[in-house]
Amino acid sequence: MYYGMDFTYILVIIGAVISMIASMNVNASFKKYSNIRNSRGLTSQQAAEIILHGAGIYDVRIERISGNLTDHYSPGEKVLRLSDSVFNQTSVAAIGVAAHECGHAIQHQVGYGPLKLRSLSVPIANIGSKLSWPILIAGLAMGSFGLAQVGVWMFVAVVFFQLITLPVEFDASHRAIKILDQSNMLAGEELAGSKKVLMAAALTYVAALFSTILQLLRLIMIVNNSRRD
Repeated sequence: MYYGMDFTYILVIIGAVISMIASMNVNASFKKYSNIRNSRGLTSQQAAEIILHGAGIYDVRIERISGNLTDHYSPGEKVLRLSDSVFNQTSVAAIGVAAHECGHAIQHQVGYGPLKLRSLSVPIANIGSKLSWPILIAGLAMGSFGLAQVGVWMFVAVVFFQLITLPVEFDASHRAIKILDQSNMLAGEELAGSKKVLMAAALTYVAALFSTILQLLRLIMIVNNSRRD
C-alpha cells in the first residue's frame, strides 16, 4: 500500500464541482421559468393528463410527492409523481417537467429498449454501489489484488447504469418538447423556456456520469498503486 497524501482525491473534487455546477444550473433555470405562466393557464396535472390520454395511456395515476424536483415516473406502479414545486403549478417550467415524466410513461408503453435495460440494471447497480468500496478495501487490506479488482468491476455496473440513463432521459425530454409543440400547449418563448429547463436537467445526468467515471478512474489508480507497492 502507498502512504502520504492521496492525490486521487483530486478526481473526487473535480466530479463534485461539476455535479454542483450542473445542480446550480438546473435550479436556476427552473426558478427562472417557474415565474413564467403558460398562456393557456394549464396546470401540470392537466398537461400531463392531456399528454397521457393523447398517447392512449389511461391507467397511469398522477400523484403529488414532497420535495423539490423529485418528480419521477414509476413503471412498476404506473404512477407519475410530481413534486411540490411542480404539482398544481402553471409555469412553463412545471409543464415541461410534467411532460418529461409523461415521456417516460410513453417509453414504458412502447417498450423503449434503453428504459428496459436501465430497469434491469437497477439491482446490479445498487449492489455495485453498496459493495464495491467494501470489497476493494478488504482486498487491499488482505493484499488480494484479485479481490480488489472485483470491487472495481462491481463499480463498473454503476458507471453502466449512469451511461444507459442518458438516452432514457434525453429521449423523454425530446418526446416532451415534441408533444408540447405539436399540441400547442406551449409555443414560442414558452416552449423555448421549457426546453431550457429540460436541457439543464439532462445535463445533471451528464455530470453524474462524468463524476462516476472519475470515481472509477480513482478506484483503478488506487488498486494499481497498491499493486506496485
